[in-house]
Amino acid sequence: MSTPQSNTAQPLAFVSAQALRKRIHEAVNDTHLRTSFRGAMDFLMAKRAAQFPDASELSSLRDLSESIRQYSLSKLPELLEQLEANLTRNGVQVHWASDADEANTIMLGIARRHAAKSIVKGKSMVSEEIEFNHAMEAAGIEALESDMGEYIVQLAGEKPSHIIMPAIHQTKEQIARLFADKVPGVDYTDNVDALIQIGRRVLREKFEHADIGLSGVNFAVAETGTLCLVENEGNGRMCTTVPKVHMAITGIEKVVEKLEHVAPLYSILTRSATGQAISTYFNMISGPRKPDEKDGPEEVHLILLDNGRSQAYADEQLRKTLQCIRCGACMNHCPVYTRIGGHAYGTTYPGPIGKIVSPHMMGLEQTHLLPTVSSLCGACGEVCPVRIPIPELLIRLRGEAQSEPHADPALAGQGAGYSKPLSLLWRTWAGIYASPGNYRLFTWLASRFRALTPKQQSGWTAARTPLKPAPRRLRDMVRERH
Repeated sequence: MSTPQSNTAQPLAFVSAQALRKRIHEAVNDTHLRTSFRGAMDFLMAKRAAQFPDASELSSLRDLSESIRQYSLSKLPELLEQLEANLTRNGVQVHWASDADEANTIMLGIARRHAAKSIVKGKSMVSEEIEFNHAMEAAGIEALESDMGEYIVQLAGEKPSHIIMPAIHQTKEQIARLFADKVPGVDYTDNVDALIQIGRRVLREKFEHADIGLSGVNFAVAETGTLCLVENEGNGRMCTTVPKVHMAITGIEKVVEKLEHVAPLYSILTRSATGQAISTYFNMISGPRKPDEKDGPEEVHLILLDNGRSQAYADEQLRKTLQCIRCGACMNHCPVYTRIGGHAYGTTYPGPIGKIVSPHMMGLEQTHLLPTVSSLCGACGEVCPVRIPIPELLIRLRGEAQSEPHADPALAGQGAGYSKPLSLLWRTWAGIYASPGNYRLFTWLASRFRALTPKQQSGWTAARTPLKPAPRRLRDMVRERH
């Protein structure tokens, strides 16, 4: 039997500009990582494309999915109250958490009331977001990941590098060495089926003895009080039925009004995420075990987490961030993510979606450089199944980070990247290009004094040759010809 070593020593969190640049530099220079991610992303892109051979059908489904998400968000406060009322009627205990600390406090309180010593977890990015494992381990409670990818990264003391495929950065040889080192009685084997059976054997025993099961939620249906859970391995179903207590945690944006709204979102989620027409399991949970039922938990708890989501909701443009259904398609198609992987970002949610979600959860003080880790090529927006305008939101966040701080900011930490000299430089640039006379004078001076151009030009010359004005202006050359 194996218990993963604690990964509390160094939780990944965005620290500083220097740390971000260091991680990116290391990732770009890791040839093995770049090759692995390139192959994996090409595979996922091909699988997604094969699921949508009809462009018109894809466009219609995206339109419908976008409409459902926007409709749900337009009624979010009302739907959350309806969800709570119907879940409570069904016997589910609903808790509200404003931030990560409050969510962990609530769940720790539930665990202590049941004298829990172990918690077995299904896949949940929100639990990663609040550092749930670290909070439980600090309280002396084992929190074991049961999703195979999550189990692998937990054994390795790492964080997920992708929201759908947590261990996508690991090769089968690395996983084989990890299992041989960390799982007692296991010899080295790089046979994938054998590795899966090893993990299954360890986890099955944990399911039987766990005091609490924890899961995420893909969709919460307000009209019926139903929690929907999408998965492929069956571990989610085990977590939500075998232990006597089931805790589910989700962001407040995951609610939809009607059960019929789930079908199109589910259809486009699985095809966008892993290229599957449908996932292996689709769980619908509406309450604890009834007296005439043979399985299921005796208690079900739902924790509804804000953690910056209300901030995004308050702004009409930024609210579109909350349309996300966590499929990961934007990562799979992002040329930057493909080259640096998920860990380089240093946040729970990497890639394009992480760059627009993390500033709300962590504030722009810590994340103001994240929106700049993008080429703005637009691939993420083109493939998003719910049409989140990610490039537009990245530009908005860049502006919020660099603009002069003011008293009533739309985002916490607004102006974190503001620099008076840089602001003066851009105002000067705007003044030059807004006036034809200023522009002609500037270009005349630049061509005459080009020898004074500095050879080091901040980040530009880190990977490029210095910019240098031409010896003759185009307007002068045209005048001479005519």
